[in-house]
Amino acid sequence: MLPRERLTAILSTNWLVPVIAIEDARAAVPLAQALVAGGVTALEVTLRTAAATDAIRQIVREVPQATVGVGTIRSAEDVQRAVDLGAKFGVSPGTTPKIYAACAATNLPLLPGTATASEILLALEHGCEIVKFFPAVPAGGIAAIKALRGPFPTVQFCPTGGINEANFSDWLEVPGVVAVGGSWLAPDDKITARDWSGITEIARRSRARRAAVAP
Repeated sequence: MLPRERLTAILSTNWLVPVIAIEDARAAVPLAQALVAGGVTALEVTLRTAAATDAIRQIVREVPQATVGVGTIRSAEDVQRAVDLGAKFGVSPGTTPKIYAACAATNLPLLPGTATASEILLALEHGCEIVKFFPAVPAGGIAAIKALRGPFPTVQFCPTGGINEANFSDWLEVPGVVAVGGSWLAPDDKITARDWSGITEIARRSRARRAAVAP
C-alpha cells in the first residue's frame, strides 16, 4: 500500500487526532491508554519537548492499539527520527522539498502542513492529497477551507489550530474535511494531574458528539 493510501486508511476511521506534547515520559503510556480506551487511537505526539523521543518509543512499544504519528516534523532529520521510533505517519506544521524527499525515501506517510494555495500545490506535486490546514482558525477558519476547495476540489483537509471540543464538529461537517486535530483531547492540566479517566471521558464524549450529528 502506498504511503498516501495508508494515511487515507488511518484518517478514514480516526477523524479525531489529539495533538500531544508530553513533558514527562512517564505519562506517555497511561495517556495513550486513556485515549485508546475512549476510542481515539490515532495519536500525534509532537517533537516539541525533551521527553518526546522516549515518550513516542514507549507508546509504540507498549500500546499497540495506538496508531502513533510524530508531529512537529521540521526537517529531514526529524523524518528519519520518526521512522526510527516506529511512527506510522508524520505531521509537519509546514513542509519543504527536503521533508517531502525524506518521507518518500523512507516510505513514511506525511500529513503536510499547509495554509496557502501555493503550499497545497506543492503538496499535490509530491503526491499528498490529504493536507494539514494550520493554523486553522488564524489562517481563515472554515471560510478559508471552503474557498480553497474551489480550485482544489479533490484535496482533503485535517485542520488543526484553534479547534476545540465546542467547535470541532462544525469543522467535520465541512466538505473536504476528513479529520480534525487538537489538544483539547489531551489537555495539559489533565496530563499534569494524571487524570486519565478524565481524558478517557473527553475522548468518549467527543466521539459521541460527532456520532450524534453525523449523517
